[in-house]
Amino acid sequence: MMLHQSGPEAATRFLSFVNASPTPFHAVHSAALRLEKAGFRKIREKDEWEKDVKAGGKYYFTRNQSALLAFTIPQKWQPGAGVSIVATHIDSPNLRIRPVSKRSTAGYLQVGVETYGGGIWHSWLDRDLSLAGRIVLQNKNGDFTSKLIRIDKPILRIPTIAIHLDRNVNESLKFNQETQFVPILGLIESQLSTPAAGDGQDEGASDELSVAPEEIHDFELHLYDTQPSVLGGINNEFIFSPRLDNQFSSFAAVEAISTFATAPSFATLEGNINCIALFNHEEIGSVSTSGAESSLVPSLLQRLSPTPAALAQSVARSFLISADMGHAIHPNYKDKHEENHAPKLNGGVIIKTNAKQRYASDSIGSFIVKKLIEKKGGSVQEYELTELTSARPCGSTVGPMLSKIGVRTVDVGCGTLSMHSIRETAGSYDVQNAIDLFSSFFEGFAELDKAVMVD
Repeated sequence: MMLHQSGPEAATRFLSFVNASPTPFHAVHSAALRLEKAGFRKIREKDEWEKDVKAGGKYYFTRNQSALLAFTIPQKWQPGAGVSIVATHIDSPNLRIRPVSKRSTAGYLQVGVETYGGGIWHSWLDRDLSLAGRIVLQNKNGDFTSKLIRIDKPILRIPTIAIHLDRNVNESLKFNQETQFVPILGLIESQLSTPAAGDGQDEGASDELSVAPEEIHDFELHLYDTQPSVLGGINNEFIFSPRLDNQFSSFAAVEAISTFATAPSFATLEGNINCIALFNHEEIGSVSTSGAESSLVPSLLQRLSPTPAALAQSVARSFLISADMGHAIHPNYKDKHEENHAPKLNGGVIIKTNAKQRYASDSIGSFIVKKLIEKKGGSVQEYELTELTSARPCGSTVGPMLSKIGVRTVDVGCGTLSMHSIRETAGSYDVQNAIDLFSSFFEGFAELDKAVMVD
């Protein structure tokens, strides 16, 4: 049997992105590096950057190291211009170290954790886990700074109980998250240092950064799977990876605007400001200073169009694509999908609809997205989740939250299996499908919008 050794080029680049981004902090850092390579200049929210924004410029800013907005200014730009936004989120369900986390039981060193988001928690059992995140350091001058940390070595594990000790272990995947979901760090006799000690010190992290423990004053540390993201399947048609929801869409957005901003045609294109927004905390409701319900997008619109009249015009001319992973049909659970709404991996971009507006799509927005995909020769899939096919309502996205601003919004995504597992599956060719939609959006939305008469 002949197995293909290579895969789609865009998917290979995505592997590098997700493998470098075990936390939202690292994902923002990876995105910033890609934007700077494309000529984007970093600005800061606390500065009066409006005075420096010029037609033909490329800019980005971050908030709390965990959210990012980037935008390009077209030639002949004036306040009141619309903004074409691709909005994603970069957080994923995971385990996070508790502020006071040192534990010891039966001769083992253990680490207290809490769950973040709606993960498939049994998928975290028997995995090679490590730590990543950020710590607050004090340097020799007495100043404080936030540094990213990543320990590449597997140092944690949550072992399952042997079947010989629990013959019913396969009958239920439920377990007590407080007592049976505590990672093991080592043996007490080995005198290993423990991360996140009760006094706020982190000797394990200090070893990684080559700093003294007393220099570490606080931390945010996440557990992550050390097994890298890879191409899989007999023809490399799959991606097996953590954090596909939603670093997949975030990578595609960064790639699309970076490529758009370095194309020869960028200097001559007119129309809307183009923008990407990578949010944090979507998995827990987006209610934070770096989430979709924060001031990030409204503030950008207001600062670009500071008068009430200009702001109202900008909102009316704007359009937002909310991009999040979608549910591909599962061959073993086909009854979970409507017969005519069963997206496939590598089948193209999915347009998500829901009659109760759990997704923000409507017929006009869907039509525009279909036309943009058509320009790149791509395919469109439809997805609708109803009470007939699921015991729960469809998952949240940033779309309905951002549509409250008044900006036209449509929800899209690419197919995935095992969503919210520690290892998810997506189509390797769908990476380019997502990039193509966002590129078409940045290149041609303003012209297409002129031909769509609604109000």
